[in-house]
Amino acid sequence: MSTIRVPVGALLAAGVLAAGLAGCAASSTAAGTTRSGSSTAAGTGTVTVFAAASLKSTFTKIASGFEAANPGTKVTLNFAGSSDLVTQVTQGAPADVIASADTTNMAKLSDAKLIDGTPSKFATNTLEIAVPPGNPASISSFADLAKPGVKVVVCAPQVPCGSATETVEQAAGTTLKPVSEESSVTDVLGKVSSGEADAGLVYVTDVKTAGDKVKGIPFSESDQAVNTYPIATVGSSKSKELAKAFIAMVTGSEGRKVLSDAGFGTP
Repeated sequence: MSTIRVPVGALLAAGVLAAGLAGCAASSTAAGTTRSGSSTAAGTGTVTVFAAASLKSTFTKIASGFEAANPGTKVTLNFAGSSDLVTQVTQGAPADVIASADTTNMAKLSDAKLIDGTPSKFATNTLEIAVPPGNPASISSFADLAKPGVKVVVCAPQVPCGSATETVEQAAGTTLKPVSEESSVTDVLGKVSSGEADAGLVYVTDVKTAGDKVKGIPFSESDQAVNTYPIATVGSSKSKELAKAFIAMVTGSEGRKVLSDAGFGTP
């Protein structure tokens, strides 16, 4: 049997080519996917995310996951009431992504052509009554919040949780007389957990995040006001690829799990 002799130089060249192709494939995978297989942004840099106060816990977790999946990338988070965030963006505050707790506030940015494309809906939330541990005012229903002497705190009407509160009042035929109206749902929760209020209307997710600092009391009328959360890239963003990648993580399997674990519903 004859033996085919291959020049050593050809073997070396083939080895170098194969190594080069393998290196390219590995580099492409590292730059283009997370450890779970979903796509990420190319490059590094900072992405600034403006998000509704009720998203603080979940977006903090998602941001950590995004940074881990994209070495060299930093996520800067700014949490506030959705109406405040819209005002900030309208006035030119530097943001790459905005996530609102309702579609009404996001529509203001869309109408002003301050965001790119159509916002993506990624979560839903409903209201729940929060009371201090021990429930000193003996609250058991939405109607109880209107009883004389009950110190109830709600969100201001322009804030999504405040708008939802007004919708529930109309559905229940109950008018509340709050001792204060706050600019964010976390401020309402803070007044309840500190004992400054007998009760407050917050989201189901806020009660869950607060743990034993408050007690949650569900009420049947809450299903009359389901808030849908949209997210979008800010038109003036200087990091649009990173913004799109962050939004993809929020709306993808990683984000959905974090949101679901926190008590958010799907849109």
